[in-house]
Amino acid sequence: QVQLVESGGGLVQPGGSLRLSCAASGFSLDSVGIGWFRQAPGKGREGVSCISSSDGSTYYARSVKGRFTISRDNAKNTVYLQMNSLKPEDTAVYYCAADRERDTNASVMCVITNYGMDYWGKGTLVTVSS
Repeated sequence: QVQLVESGGGLVQPGGSLRLSCAASGFSLDSVGIGWFRQAPGKGREGVSCISSSDGSTYYARSVKGRFTISRDNAKNTVYLQMNSLKPEDTAVYYCAADRERDTNASVMCVITNYGMDYWGKGTLVTVSS
């Protein structure tokens, strides 16, 4: 009933761009906190970017700040992650996740809540390689 479906992953060359989409069903995105997480081979799940649905505040991991942008289209019930200037180290499975607590600060959601997010998509693979 509650679903998050990611799309937009694929193979891209270093320096290229991709836009990931996360389509929500069964609930409205404006009723939850939401973010993007990624897991690279041999590493834990990292909070990449999160956005608060209450005040619109955002958080970006240090490794992606200035290159990635999170945005939300409530009319389409979809969240996006625009990824520019991609690097090989960005290679990972990217997951969209939502939390029932819409008032949680974006940085807390991404850094602390992490695995505790309530709803998860199945992920989309991003591979950055020549």
